[in-house]
Amino acid sequence: MSEDSAPPLRVATYNVRGCRGMDGRRSESRIAEVIASLSADIVALQELDMSRKRSGGVDQAGVIAEQLGWQRFFSPAMRMAEEQYGDAIISRFPLRLRQAQELPSVSSLFCRETRAALWAEAEAPGGLIQVINTHLGLGRQERFLQTQLLVGPEWLGRVNSDEALVLMGDFNSLHGSKPHRLLTQHLHDARSFFTPPPRLQTFPTTFPLAAVDHIFVNDKLRAEKLASARSPLARLASDHYPVVADLRWY
Repeated sequence: MSEDSAPPLRVATYNVRGCRGMDGRRSESRIAEVIASLSADIVALQELDMSRKRSGGVDQAGVIAEQLGWQRFFSPAMRMAEEQYGDAIISRFPLRLRQAQELPSVSSLFCRETRAALWAEAEAPGGLIQVINTHLGLGRQERFLQTQLLVGPEWLGRVNSDEALVLMGDFNSLHGSKPHRLLTQHLHDARSFFTPPPRLQTFPTTFPLAAVDHIFVNDKLRAEKLASARSPLARLASDHYPVVADLRWY
C-alpha cells in the first residue's frame, strides 16, 4: 500500500501512573480497555512497572500488549534490584527496537526519579515510522538538559531526512516553555496544524489544567485530527488523559 492510499496512522501518548487509577485500584486490564477505545495503532506509555512488588510482580507493558494482541518494547528508567520502572511503546504493527537510553538527570530532594527515552521503528501500512517515547523530569534545568539530548546527534540527529518520525510523551512542559520551544525548532507540535490550536489539558483527570502530554512530528507527517480522550473510563484509569492524533505521510 502506498503512502497516498494508506489510512491515517493513529498514535497516542498515555501516562498510566503504574496502572493505578483515581480510585486507588491497580488495573492493567482497565488501561488496556482505555487504549482499545482509542482505536489507535501505536501508543507511547509512561510510568510502567516490571517485576515490582507494588504491582504484583507483573510486566505491565506485557499484560497490556497481550490483552490487545499487540507488540511492545519496554525500557526501564529506574532499576531497583530486580524491580524496574519505565516506559513502553506498544503497536498493532511489527516493531523493531532502535535505541533506549537513560536521560541526564539533576538530583533533588523533590524528585529522585530518573528518566529515559525509547525509540522503535514500526512497520505501518503507509511505510516505516520512527517512534520515540519519553518522560521528562520535574525540574526546569533537568527538562532542558534532557531536551537538548533528544534534539542532538544521539537522537533526532540519527533520524534520516526521508524517515517519518513521531516523538511523544509526558514532557512535564507547557506550550511555550524552554523545552517546548527547543523541540519546535526541530519538529512540529501536532497542535500547530490546527487553527486555533487545541489546548489539550490532560492532567489531572479530576480537573485537567495542565497540557504536558505532547505529540511532535517531523516534515514527513501532518496531523489531521488531535484530541484528548476524556471518557469516563479514562478519567478513572489514570491521572492523565491520553492524547490521540491521526497522522498522514506528507
